[in-house]
Amino acid sequence: MSEDVAGLYRALLDGWNRGDAGAFAACFADHGSMVGFDGSTVGGRPSIERHLAAVFADHRTAAYVARVDETRPLGPDTALLRAVAGMVPPGASDLNPALNAVQSLLARRSTGGDWRIEHFQTTPAAFHGRPEESAQLTRELREVLRGRG
Repeated sequence: MSEDVAGLYRALLDGWNRGDAGAFAACFADHGSMVGFDGSTVGGRPSIERHLAAVFADHRTAAYVARVDETRPLGPDTALLRAVAGMVPPGASDLNPALNAVQSLLARRSTGGDWRIEHFQTTPAAFHGRPEESAQLTRELREVLRGRG
C-alpha cells in the first residue's frame, strides 16, 4: 500500500514537473479536490485539469523536489501521505526556499484496484518565527535535489 501511494504522489509531481495538466489530473478520483500553495481550491478531475492547463499555458512553473515523510493506512483502501517539497524555478539549479511546502494527500483504492487522490493540499512551510527550521528544511531538500542527479 505505502509504495503504491508514494508512486501515486510521484506521478502527480511528475505531471506537474512536465507541465502536463492531464497527467496531473489523472491522479485524482473523479470528485477529488486540491488546495494549492496560494489557497486556490479546485474540485473534480476535469476542473483540476482545466485549472492547471491555464496555469501551465500562462507561464513556466517551478519544478518540484520532494521527500515523502509518511504513508499511513487509514483503512484497507484509504491512506494518508505526508511530504515536504521544494521548488526549483525555471532556468535555476537551486531551490527557492520561499516556495518550500508541506504536502498532504489522501488516497483511496478504487474497486478496480487503482489508487486515486481524494484530496491534495500544499501548505507553505513558512515556519513563522523559526528561521532555523526553514533553513533546515531547505538543507534537507537540497540533499534530495543533489541525489536526483
